[in-house]
Formats: sequence, structure tokens, C-alpha cells
Amino acid sequence: MRNWFLILMLALSASMMAQNNEIYYTPDTTAASEDDYRYYVDLTKKPDAVRAVWLGAIFPGAGQIYNKSYWKLPIVYGAFMGCGYAISWTQGRYNNCKTAYLDLYNDIQTGTVSEDESKSYIAVMPTGYTLDRLGGASTWMSTLNNRQSTFRRYRDYSILATVVVYALSLIDAYVDAQLFDYDISPDLSINLEPQIHFDPYTQQSAELKLAIQF
Repeated sequence: MRNWFLILMLALSASMMAQNNEIYYTPDTTAASEDDYRYYVDLTKKPDAVRAVWLGAIFPGAGQIYNKSYWKLPIVYGAFMGCGYAISWTQGRYNNCKTAYLDLYNDIQTGTVSEDESKSYIAVMPTGYTLDRLGGASTWMSTLNNRQSTFRRYRDYSILATVVVYALSLIDAYVDAQLFDYDISPDLSINLEPQIHFDPYTQQSAELKLAIQF
């Protein structure tokens, strides 16, 4: 297992070294000032979207590393860690309630129900409560049954959320690779400016124009 992990990390490192999707620029000789540039992207450096997805499928976050979107890694791994914690927490509560329910059921059948704190169904009881205060052993057993169903449902929701985060990380890797050559030059602008419009029926009129420049 350790050897496979090392091979995977070496492959990812090689992919990172082989990629260089930097944005290049040259001065625009037709520009009004030296601050204007004509941007272009070296398409030979464009990442393979399919490869980004496969890397992300094998190792979550590898697609973002392949695309050099390192700033997304805390988001991806933070989401996975949150989902993992939710699964662990709800699974633990489910197991506790299930064990307490089965133990209480067996003690009711054998007539050995007690308030001993070593009993699992007493250990999960709210602080300061007793079986009598909770309505008796049968009522508490019903409550435990409902609780284990609730925690099981929350655990399933947490697993579903993990699957969604996994899918979103793959979609992000694919879209990010596809948008590698998306125009991000400063020539893209939107302006609100006045203009004179000539209408043959109403003559000239002043108006505002919303102009998008490419």
C-alpha cells in the first residue's frame, strides 16, 4: 500500500512539473499608453481536462494541483474533512444508541434493568435524569430506538454530502482546465456613457448607453 502511495505522489509531482499554464503578455504597439498590453495564452501548455478529472478521481484534490489552482486545496480538503468528521460523529452516536437499545431490551426481557452507570443505556442518558424521570424503561427504549434512527439518517446524509463534494471537485477540475484559455485581458470592460441618438420622427435625443468592450 505504501509503495502504491509513493508511486501516486511521484506521478502527481511529475504532472505538476510538466505543466506551466502561465499567462504571457507583450506590449501593444497600437495602444495609447505603455500600460496597455495584449495578453495571450500559450495553448501548448493548456492542461488536459480529462486527465485532470482522472487525477482528481484517484486522489481528491489532485485535479486542482494539476491545474495549478493551489488556492482551492484548502476548500477541497476542508470540505472532505468536515464530511469525514460528520460521518465519524454520527456513526459513533448511532453505535452508542444501538448498543444501549439492545442492552436495555435484553435487560427488560430478563428483568435485570438497573440504574447502574456501567449500563450502556444509563451512560447515554442525559445528565441528571433517571429511568423514572424519562417515563420508565420502555419509554427510554423507544426513545433510544428513535435516536438511533435519527443518527443513522444523519450519517447517510453525511455520506451523501461527501459524494457531492467529491463530484464537485471533479467538475471544478474539468471546468478549470477547459477555461485555461479564457480571455482575462484588461480589454474586457463595461462602460456607462452618454450618446446622442437620432430618431427621424422625434429628431435628436440624449440617452445613456451601456457599452461592453471586447
